[in-house]
Amino acid sequence: MIRNKIDEFVNPYYAQHNLAKLFYNGEVTEKNLDHRAMHDLAELYYNGKGETEKNLEKAFYWFQKAVENGNICAMNHLAVCYNNGEGTEKNLEKAFYWFQKAAENGDKEAMFNLAIYYDNGKGTEKNLEKAFYWYQKAEEKGHGNSMYNLAICYQYGKGTEKNLEKAFYWFQKAAENGNKEAMFNLAICYKNEKGTEKNLEKTFYWFKKAAEKGYENSMYNLALCYQYGDGTEKNLEKAFHWYQKAAENGDKDAMFILAICYYSGERTEKNLEKAFYWFQKVAENGHTNAIKMAFYWHQKSAENGNDNAMFNLAICYRNGKGTEKNMEKAFYWVQKVAENDNDSAMNILAMHYYNGEGTEKNLEKAFYWIKKSAENDNKQAQYILSLLYYNGKGTEKNLKKAFYWYQKAAENGHINAMFNLAMCYYNGKGTEKDLEKAFYWHQKAVENGHTNATKKFFYWCQKSAENGNKDAMSDLAMCYENGEATGKNLEKAFVGIRKKQKIDTLMQYLIWLYVITMEKEQKRI
Repeated sequence: MIRNKIDEFVNPYYAQHNLAKLFYNGEVTEKNLDHRAMHDLAELYYNGKGETEKNLEKAFYWFQKAVENGNICAMNHLAVCYNNGEGTEKNLEKAFYWFQKAAENGDKEAMFNLAIYYDNGKGTEKNLEKAFYWYQKAEEKGHGNSMYNLAICYQYGKGTEKNLEKAFYWFQKAAENGNKEAMFNLAICYKNEKGTEKNLEKTFYWFKKAAEKGYENSMYNLALCYQYGDGTEKNLEKAFHWYQKAAENGDKDAMFILAICYYSGERTEKNLEKAFYWFQKVAENGHTNAIKMAFYWHQKSAENGNDNAMFNLAICYRNGKGTEKNMEKAFYWVQKVAENDNDSAMNILAMHYYNGEGTEKNLEKAFYWIKKSAENDNKQAQYILSLLYYNGKGTEKNLKKAFYWYQKAAENGHINAMFNLAMCYYNGKGTEKDLEKAFYWHQKAVENGHTNATKKFFYWCQKSAENGNKDAMSDLAMCYENGEATGKNLEKAFVGIRKKQKIDTLMQYLIWLYVITMEKEQKRI
């Protein structure tokens, strides 16, 4: 067997690498490989070590061969492939089957994975008693993570009777084994007298251990320990440090406290910009007190002339965030910031004038502010301005200017403007009629996900079967509907109508199709 040829290598990596070389060079064949060598070869392909390229299909093949030859470890790996869809289709039932086979043959990793499957009802029915059983079996074999899961089972009575003393015991074992979640839970046990006596020094110790390993919840709790001197000496600088770490890792309460620290200058130097930043962050995460504080801070900063604060304060009043909804105050503050050349504020101010929100309705002033924003290259304003010109709202109707601003907005990526620009070219509104450009902008709108443009295009392609061009039109519709609008498919559709319609080029055919589509739409309207 090939195993004997590679046993001389002490380092498993070199043994595997040599095995692959021998296999590649044809010095050995599949017949020469025992189940251990097959498993080694599978691992080599799975991990892509050394000169061997990662190849999950080949890894799966060799795990399968190793299993067929009785390799227990390969059973677990085969299950992992089925679980992750690596080298084969994802199949949780087959993953469960092979985890079970490997577990029954003594593989501790498979025992743990099987417990997870029973715990979550993956690939089999949920069964907490069996989950608990296999966590126990895996732990008896020395599987570290099983200790933590056993503790959770005892803590909540999952698959066994609730027993806080045993939960504490297993949290302690798992924590001593390096599990950061267990460290945090062990600290909670000491803090809240769960399964053990209260001990704030040990609470602090385990919060610190977990925090240093990157566990976010422990960072916040460790900061509290330093702030109040629980289990350690009071240290506001260290408290601030850990609040900051926790906030950077997404803890909402830590964000709020950090904002307060920067705002008040407590535990750190006063920094209103950073206070504002953290109030914003935590408000975005739905912290009720922070939303109120963010409003307060926007108000204070706005009164000091900060443009961003003015804008945000206007939004708070407009949407009733952190305060009562007040359109008059929203109008007041958005006007202040719009006058400082902020195009987003100009758009909202125009909306206030257009709808009469917080002020009298005034279409001329709405037009004025939208035009100012459009001239600042704001694509939304450019599109709205084109609509105002097109419909004569707040200004005289002017199709040429409507066309101009549709074009500007479309070139800036506004999807609705692309579709409207296509209609202008098709109908010759505000510009000369140009079917090629109409088709171009209609296609751009479709490509960018304009729902109506897409629906209309496909709808009339399908309806064209009723109008004498059945084969060619429905062929093209099929091409587009199936995402197969390639040159070859268009050529096929083109051939069917070339003689009948006296069309010489594929581009003419596309334009012809587009014209029919748009004429149908015009008649429908």
